[in-house]
Amino acid sequence: MTKKNSITTLGELKAQGYQAKSIKEELRSNLISNIKQGKPSFTGIHGYDQSVIPQLERAILSQHNINLLGLRGQAKTRLARLMVQLLDEYIPAVKGSEINDDPMAPISKFAQDLIAEHGDDTPITWIHREDRFFEKLATPDVTISDLIGDIDPIKAANMRLSYADERVIHFGMIPRANRCIFVINELPDLQSRIQVALFNILEEGDIQIRGFQLRMPLDLQFVFTANPEDYTNRGSIVTPLKDRIGSQILTHYPKSLEIAKRITAQEARLQNDRVCEIHIPEIARDLVEQIGFEARENEYVDSKSGISARMGITSFENLLSTAEHRAIAMDSSSTSIRFSDILGMIPSITGKVELVYEGEQEGAAFVAERLIGSAAKSLFDQYFPAIKKLKHEQDKDPYDGVLQWFFEQSSFELMDNGSEEEYKQALKQIAPLAELVRDHMPELSDKDLPFVEELVLWALAEYKKLNRKRINTGFEFKDNYGAYLSNL
Repeated sequence: MTKKNSITTLGELKAQGYQAKSIKEELRSNLISNIKQGKPSFTGIHGYDQSVIPQLERAILSQHNINLLGLRGQAKTRLARLMVQLLDEYIPAVKGSEINDDPMAPISKFAQDLIAEHGDDTPITWIHREDRFFEKLATPDVTISDLIGDIDPIKAANMRLSYADERVIHFGMIPRANRCIFVINELPDLQSRIQVALFNILEEGDIQIRGFQLRMPLDLQFVFTANPEDYTNRGSIVTPLKDRIGSQILTHYPKSLEIAKRITAQEARLQNDRVCEIHIPEIARDLVEQIGFEARENEYVDSKSGISARMGITSFENLLSTAEHRAIAMDSSSTSIRFSDILGMIPSITGKVELVYEGEQEGAAFVAERLIGSAAKSLFDQYFPAIKKLKHEQDKDPYDGVLQWFFEQSSFELMDNGSEEEYKQALKQIAPLAELVRDHMPELSDKDLPFVEELVLWALAEYKKLNRKRINTGFEFKDNYGAYLSNL
């Protein structure tokens, strides 16, 4: 309902023909309107169009309470927040009510007494839909008083009421969220006895506070979120509560690089005041997301804990800052992302992955570098011929030219903070490298060529065709025979 600024009393509201409806009816009717108009209800969510969103819409049409079940970083809370847009823009409430009483169907003693006293002159207020979203992170220290309420001795003393009077109750978060969307994140973390207290609220609308059994049909849209890993690690959703949740919807990670890139591009904080222009090759964006895909399959990473989409977002932000840092040091007005800049993302990777025991033994930085190497190999395999472990003598190897160049050179170095010109000239020395890239990626732009050339070097090192070694100010590449002699 659109706010009517001139309507300030219950009598005026009745004259306008206002009809009370529940929050679930609001969500349902507005969703139906959006579907008829072809208007999306969950904008900014990518990769869920054929999976999660249709299930969520069906749950809303069914007027269900909802549990979003999925690993971290799968937009569960974002989905719950977007449900606010399906509420009416404004709703009327009895002015002064702690629990947003509907003027046409009051449920608190305060509102009932006020309407009995003032009748059609009862003052009303208007609540915007943005103020109808409540959220609580479930932690083991959450109490029934926090969620449902308790007796307030100060209120009893000030109002000179006995503890047997309903008016001494201090309502918790759930009653105060009457006629609102109430989200409980990480539901399994909530103690079992607290979960039990939610039974009647979901089913009957009863609440009990220290002996008071109040028949208060609270009008709430519950949305719970949970991580499957929590079911064994920290707790579980008790069966009777799970039984009272109408729909459980499974979320998932992006299923393609394109979707992952769209999420990162939307969510990454890209500063508008960067001191230089930064060129970002498209394949560099692919590499950022491919690292996340590799992490979900890596033996050192605990895949059950999930790899949040935030890893790709913060990694991309760090990637740009690495290039900017170099440009600032070189007093350059422009730069381009280099493959070695990817190492600047390691702090964003190590904090986002949970390691198994073997991974902990190797160390987080080692695992991050392994993920980068695996991502380089995966992208390399998409564009270049497979590297065969065994080959016949008559087979022509497309990498022979590059490997022969390294065999004839003592070493090749790429400096971290070399200027753009120095960086490009260094790679130009390897003439067969540019030919290899042009043969298999003919449409690649000149600006993107250096990044892909360096990607090829890293991939050849990952495949043990070249030797890569970190030096103080950059990386050194050698053929394996030369590296063996150097080690001797």
